[in-house]
Amino acid sequence: MHKYVWLIPIFPLLGVLINGLLGRWVPKKAVGPIACLAVGLSAILSSLIFFEVVALAPEGRILPDIVCYPWIATGSFQVDIGFLVDPLSLVMLLVVGCVSLLIHIYSIGYMHDDPGYRRYFTELNLFVFFMLILVSANNLLLMFVGWEGVGLCSYLLIGFWYEKKSAADAGKKAFVMNRLGDFGFLLGIFALFFYTGSLSFQTVLAKAPAVFAYGGLEITLITLALFLGATGKSAQLPLYTWLPDAMEGPTPVSALIHAATMVTAGVYMVARLNLLFLMAPLSLLIVGIVGALTAIFAATIGMTQFDLKRVLAYSTVSQLGYMFLACGVGAFSVAVFHLMTHAFFKALLFLGAGSVMHALAGELDMRKMGGLRRHLPHTYRTFLIATLAIAGIPPLAGFFSKDEILYKAFTGGSTIWEASGVVLWAIGLAAALITAFYMFRAVFLTFYGQSRVETSVTQHLHESPPVMTLPLWVLALLSIVGGWIGIPWIESLNLFPQWLEPVMKGQEVTAQFTGGIPAHVAHHSLSFELLMATLSVLVALAGIGIAYRFYLKDPATPARLISGGMAPLYRLVRDKYRIDELYDLLFVRPILWVSGRLLWRVVDEKVIDGTVNGVATVVKGCGRGIQHLQTGYVQNYALAMLIGLALIVSYLVC
Repeated sequence: MHKYVWLIPIFPLLGVLINGLLGRWVPKKAVGPIACLAVGLSAILSSLIFFEVVALAPEGRILPDIVCYPWIATGSFQVDIGFLVDPLSLVMLLVVGCVSLLIHIYSIGYMHDDPGYRRYFTELNLFVFFMLILVSANNLLLMFVGWEGVGLCSYLLIGFWYEKKSAADAGKKAFVMNRLGDFGFLLGIFALFFYTGSLSFQTVLAKAPAVFAYGGLEITLITLALFLGATGKSAQLPLYTWLPDAMEGPTPVSALIHAATMVTAGVYMVARLNLLFLMAPLSLLIVGIVGALTAIFAATIGMTQFDLKRVLAYSTVSQLGYMFLACGVGAFSVAVFHLMTHAFFKALLFLGAGSVMHALAGELDMRKMGGLRRHLPHTYRTFLIATLAIAGIPPLAGFFSKDEILYKAFTGGSTIWEASGVVLWAIGLAAALITAFYMFRAVFLTFYGQSRVETSVTQHLHESPPVMTLPLWVLALLSIVGGWIGIPWIESLNLFPQWLEPVMKGQEVTAQFTGGIPAHVAHHSLSFELLMATLSVLVALAGIGIAYRFYLKDPATPARLISGGMAPLYRLVRDKYRIDELYDLLFVRPILWVSGRLLWRVVDEKVIDGTVNGVATVVKGCGRGIQHLQTGYVQNYALAMLIGLALIVSYLVC
């Protein structure tokens, strides 16, 4: 069955061709089901291949590459259209396929009245196609095709309602910011080919220990270039600003981007190349620091936002920071584990926000909500489950993955900076406290308290149709049980890291360079691990308690704090630390000045246009001078011929 892995991305592509090329002849009622069927077939085939691989022994779960045909062959450079079947790619194929299918089903109800209905499902299928290419490619170049493809689709879908200037600007911003990161990714790809002579994942990772020196300059620069690409795609500092603005697209698009596609691509790439990063301890430390700082930085902004989707957007940036924090301490399996659980509850949160918008005629300001749990019981219950999961409350999925990240950070650390593990753990724990606070702030402002909904909207309040609530409940179930395959204190139930172990061989390879087992795989007592888990739960409960005090028990407290001495700090955080304004001052305005004043006024108008117009003027002037010789009188032409003849004779005689 695994030989048909190439069909997994083909199915959504067929959906694109049917709805995109034959859309005029396909009834509107059939467009959504066709798109869902295309993704559903991919999810089914992924599941069948998964069960086939599960039956194999752990050492046999990395199957030979499935090569469809030679793509590029010139000299020593050869790249195939090939696919990789191993535990990591199967996890990603299942997550992308299953979550995307639920979002497609939800979209049938959410987008049913939109005039761009056909275009929407065509672009949504195209998005899934490129993401499936990205996670199943067996080489870096084909992966880059999927990488750029999801970037293109994000531009199309974020700016889906292109009539709105804000949507068009958000799409362009996402496209430009990702190109900055992609420049680094390309440099890393070029360098890997230069040193290893291949772009195949298996070949590059096999040759790396012999080609690169542990901690050497070459491997450090290459991994930093690759990580630059990851910061753009996965919205990390400093290239994160595009993701909050991506809320301008339809809400299911936000769910797809944040949960199952695009923003997780950077984490997947780092995990796929885990050996390279483990051979570059400085790069690994930088990955961990950037992830931890992004986690707490974005979390603080989420505390002050009132746009429900924007709160969730900053939550995504923060949770992606957690994933890179895990990568930075060498816990790549845990990073992928959190990627999976996050896909479940983050998709649920965004789709829940879409259900609220559906009931409130598009309203997103939480100050105009309140008391909605009575009117939207299914949305409220599922949104609460997702919020408990992201806050890290056991036994929901987010608890197991987030707790394991914090534990690995505390017990790990960099060989360059021994105290890094404790510092990163402290930052991650603070971010966990803030996460629980702002997520329950959103729950309390949206679903509890007195209704602040406008009167004209109140009479139309209604729960979403079953085609929208059914995916909510499926994702709610996954948000509850999704973490049970990685219970760290019971070896027989800690299945997820065991499943990924054949792919995460970097620890064993780099041990020969470091002279032993790295700190982050050292064993600690069960009681210590349980103590750490208890501490993380208490921190989450404290965050929930503070949110309860501020927004339910004494709603006047936030206003008192804001109006007091904390007002300047609050305004700074509310304005997102004015990072967009800083980028505008440092980069946008200078580029516009150079483009407008120098390139346009000087280079374009004076140099280029001046040259072209100057040539035309000279030719025109010459023509005006020569035209006087064309009089039309025969005697003038005869006189000219005689003068010319006289000059020739004079020249020959003399």
